[in-house]
Amino acid sequence: MFTGIVQGTAQIQSIIEKQNFRTYTVKMPQELQFYLETGASVANNGVCLTVTKIDGDLVSFDLMTETLRVTNLGTLKQGDFVNIERAMKFGDEVGGHILSGHVYCTAKVIQRIPSENNLQIWFELPTRDVMKYILTKGFIAIDGISLTIGEVRDNQFCVNLIPETIERTLIAKRAVGDLVNIEIDPQTQAIVDTVERYLETKQ
Repeated sequence: MFTGIVQGTAQIQSIIEKQNFRTYTVKMPQELQFYLETGASVANNGVCLTVTKIDGDLVSFDLMTETLRVTNLGTLKQGDFVNIERAMKFGDEVGGHILSGHVYCTAKVIQRIPSENNLQIWFELPTRDVMKYILTKGFIAIDGISLTIGEVRDNQFCVNLIPETIERTLIAKRAVGDLVNIEIDPQTQAIVDTVERYLETKQ
């Protein structure tokens, strides 16, 4: 499990294509190497991945075909950076909201509106079906970052970024047309799905 509080960024050092999956290796920041072992779960752009190899500060992960298809990790190349969060430990403070690292879909950046000490970014989801889980002032995870939804319209929504988020994560570097990973808040999803099923039984 994760909290959506990105702890740092890591640069991809190499990508090796294999049968039905790929392995990529990142240069892990020193402060995130503490007690890191093979088999550990680490969120890369919000995607829960398993550490397969550690060689000093070089940490490798395997990405299956489904992960490459559903998330933006399949578009990355050597030299790109990813948001990193280590799995939470019992007793950790939950500064954002509880995440599983299971990405629901990707969304496209469609507009950036900068202002003093703030950046508003608008995203478009691939289908309206997902929008029932996107609620104004609700939680959402974008590339592993726990954020509050600002406005919602049709199949689009926005978030407002404070300087701390802009400085610590990669989201402010996303340009119009870029894809970001979306994880729906599981509590919101459970409530919406439960209400839908209840209403169906009443029809």
